Amino acid sequence: MKDIRRKVRRTQTIVPFGVGGIIDIRGESFVAADIRSWARNAERVESPRLAAKLRVDDFRSAPAIPSGKAAYAARGGPSYVRFPKWLFCPQCREMLFWHTNREVQDRQPCCGRCPGKPQLAPMRFIQVCRGGHMADIDWRRWAHSMGEGPVQRQCQVTRLKFIATPDSSGLDALRVVCAVCRAERSLAGISQKSILRRLGTRCLGTHPWQSETDEADPCAETPQAVQRGASNVYFPVTHSAIDIPAPTDAAEDDELAQRVFNHKLWPDFNAAADGPASDAYRAVVALDCGVTEDFVSSLRRPVDPNAMWAPTVDSDEDLSIAEWAALSAPESVADSKTFSVRRTRLGVERTDPVSMRELDATISTVVVADRVREVRALEGFSRYEPNSGDGHESEGGRLVSVNTAARTRWLPAVETYGEGIFVALDEDRLSAWESLPAVRDRTRRIERDLDASFKVDRLRSKSGPVLLPRFVMLHTLAHHFIRQLSYDSGYNAASLRERVYARSHLPGSMFPPQAGVFIYTAAGDAEGTLGGLVRQGQPPNLAETLIRLLESAQWCSQDPLCADSTGRSLANLNRAACHACTLLPETCCEIDNSLLDRTLLIGDNDVPGFFGGVLGAALRESAEAVDRR
Repeated sequence: MKDIRRKVRRTQTIVPFGVGGIIDIRGESFVAADIRSWARNAERVESPRLAAKLRVDDFRSAPAIPSGKAAYAARGGPSYVRFPKWLFCPQCREMLFWHTNREVQDRQPCCGRCPGKPQLAPMRFIQVCRGGHMADIDWRRWAHSMGEGPVQRQCQVTRLKFIATPDSSGLDALRVVCAVCRAERSLAGISQKSILRRLGTRCLGTHPWQSETDEADPCAETPQAVQRGASNVYFPVTHSAIDIPAPTDAAEDDELAQRVFNHKLWPDFNAAADGPASDAYRAVVALDCGVTEDFVSSLRRPVDPNAMWAPTVDSDEDLSIAEWAALSAPESVADSKTFSVRRTRLGVERTDPVSMRELDATISTVVVADRVREVRALEGFSRYEPNSGDGHESEGGRLVSVNTAARTRWLPAVETYGEGIFVALDEDRLSAWESLPAVRDRTRRIERDLDASFKVDRLRSKSGPVLLPRFVMLHTLAHHFIRQLSYDSGYNAASLRERVYARSHLPGSMFPPQAGVFIYTAAGDAEGTLGGLVRQGQPPNLAETLIRLLESAQWCSQDPLCADSTGRSLANLNRAACHACTLLPETCCEIDNSLLDRTLLIGDNDVPGFFGGVLGAALRESAEAVDRR
């Protein structure tokens, strides 16, 4: 028998085929069920900082399925259920509602009427709602709706056909026909917002893996008809963290101390003021780790209460602060099996061209990471509209948990190992550039669009309470850095990811300013540690890469439309940035290709770019070289 066993990579169980996501494979369509279907032998993934942020006990990754004959004996991976259930035969065009009792292991659904038993194809359109629910369209009701009129009395026997007429084009050529009474309707207008409401269709309040009778959740949202592969069917909400070891001055080599640092209540104890709460945290940590309470207290960091602007620090900020400290000052963090970094330099000498020396003056720190570990977790998803990102339902679609039956104590996650390059900018130069009126005004216009966007909460969690010019500029630099490294390092762009460290802090906060980018590999297989990024981070390769990316950023095939844009992309959150020059695959960017502007990077006639001096010197040197020829 032909082997048609369906497989996905472990990293794909988080994105793009995580809980609630649709996967098309070999002409079949499936949706990933929630984590209740995951076996107990799922592998545990350690990430205390990320667990504290998301308020869960731990993370688990899908077990690896062996190859060959052993794969048939393996069980326990995430479950995927067939969806949509309405299928049709590409030959006789007969439609069939597929029940689970028809499933045969390792067999594709086939037509029993046609010779050769052709494989059945899934219907193209489905219905979703802002409540996160998804279901098949009631094609029986659709066929009997007679266009804009009232729904006819439906036939007692359901026999439908999905006909393609050659005398029409587009959706008007596709028709759902009742084989009993010959009632029919084309798919023209199916994408209209209120089309299903006019038919009297209601949301079933279920997900494809749930029972309509036992697990239905009353939903008042109006379902919308969308294409099965449309981008608004699935918006996963993911979080990630770089594994950072404990500081060297905290006796990280001591196994007991490391155990205390990894305890889920350690961040709460370290941040709590002296009192009953602190005593309770200390007692629990000491008991769980098998140490004395005095030992736990000796590891506590002193906190200045006058420097705190809030009782607790935002979790997103916690992650960026620790990562920024470890990358910008690598000598304070000892190497470990999951985090190995070393400081290097651009390697620019006094005899080098002016552009190189100007570039060296703008860069304060260069660090190459020979080994980093990233943990990426899936919190949930939304449909039709992205969730606002703050966990509330006031904006966008509702956030659906990865466990649709109860509060989850763990989240699905995956760990990846790779390498990377970290570049930090000179703070004095950056502050002087940010104070320029033209730079502030341009960023302020972007921030007004940000405040009016449904993504404001999610993007603010990355940029901080105030959108600084450095954030937009560094985010744009990271995108062009990845595009250039895809040519120079041997990695394709989709294998690289960015982390931008440029968030703002409230006045009086104790956190240092951030100004850097970290580009690292995100592939879950051998491609993550080929050594290409480390090689490009060594002198003189990095300086040449930065010069080339600045030169390429000055033009775009869409100019002058791109360069002169006053608002691009969804919600006008970009300026001079488009697919031809700046945008990246969605797996690369941590904020959905938003808040990008080439002008702040290279400048124009009205706004000086931060790297304008470097680019100007490089262009003059190129012109002089041409003249000498």
